[in-house]
Amino acid sequence: MNRELTLDYLLRYFVASGASDLHLTAATPPYLRLNGELVPGDTVQPVAAVDLERLTRELVGEQPYEKFKRDHELDMALSFENTRLRINLYRQQGAIAWALRALPESFIPLEQLGLPPPVTAMACQMKKGLVLVTGATGSGKSTTLASIINQINVSRSCHIFTIEDPIEYRHANRRAFISQREIGSDAVSFPEALRRILREDPDVVLIGEMRDRETMSAALTLAETGHLTFATLHTASAVQTVSRLIGAFPANEQDQIRTQLATTLSLVLSQQLIPRQDRPGRSMAAEILVATPALKAMIRENKLHQMLSLMQTGAGLGMRTMNQALAELWRQQQISREAALAWSWDKEDLIRTLAITPAGDK
Repeated sequence: MNRELTLDYLLRYFVASGASDLHLTAATPPYLRLNGELVPGDTVQPVAAVDLERLTRELVGEQPYEKFKRDHELDMALSFENTRLRINLYRQQGAIAWALRALPESFIPLEQLGLPPPVTAMACQMKKGLVLVTGATGSGKSTTLASIINQINVSRSCHIFTIEDPIEYRHANRRAFISQREIGSDAVSFPEALRRILREDPDVVLIGEMRDRETMSAALTLAETGHLTFATLHTASAVQTVSRLIGAFPANEQDQIRTQLATTLSLVLSQQLIPRQDRPGRSMAAEILVATPALKAMIRENKLHQMLSLMQTGAGLGMRTMNQALAELWRQQQISREAALAWSWDKEDLIRTLAITPAGDK
């Protein structure tokens, strides 16, 4: 049966399962991530190493496969029917391994993301500034940004410029003109692409990931020169995001970076996807930091320890902490109390928050 396994069958099996990710290596069946949980597939037998090599060649093509053989790593994306697949190939214990992520070709409407409508409207309507979407791998960062970029695309006449590795969601020109550059095929690296970006007349810039100090510096400069700049970071909270950005630079540059960040930062969304208790699926829990004048002063004066308190009391300005987001999902009975506590970074604070929930809430 293994030798009869075709790539078409395997990809159809993955897409039809509704899983977000597929993991595969030799001598094991595929593993699927369903609603955040990784489970073994039940209809595909373990794949022999020789079959996995054949499937891998067919999946990525000969030239990328030769690159993978040389580098032992490969990132790329391709379309399969109505699904965009983000592909990562790597080796483990000498064997080929896959990590595939399914990305729908259509964009999720902003109102269905699970973020407050005033916040997404703010992100779409801004003309300049820095918007950061953060969270762990699989927390929905790419989906959130794709929906925001799509809304800008259909509502504003501008040049949207993305630099990604790889391109995950493809955008067609609507009211906006879209340029999407993929690292490797369209540009050598993020820093090289960013060095030339001002010559390409962008209005809105999406940087797939701020991976290093050079990319962070370029993002700050783009926002400082009047461009609406979106980027992602693998940070767990809004406060950690600001600290990470500043801490990425040498001590003798940090005063300047604090000033730049205080000038440019507009919004930070720190996301988690929490398993639902009311139906299959996951709910978005998002910490929201709005860069008010008070917040900008805290960054400029290096008083980051005060940011959390500002967020806790800033509901009227659109802000909320992760614990406030988790408590709200629990009050709406979308997630269980146990799930809220499991996904909280400060369980004692969340317990206090849940304890003051009005009578009748569960």
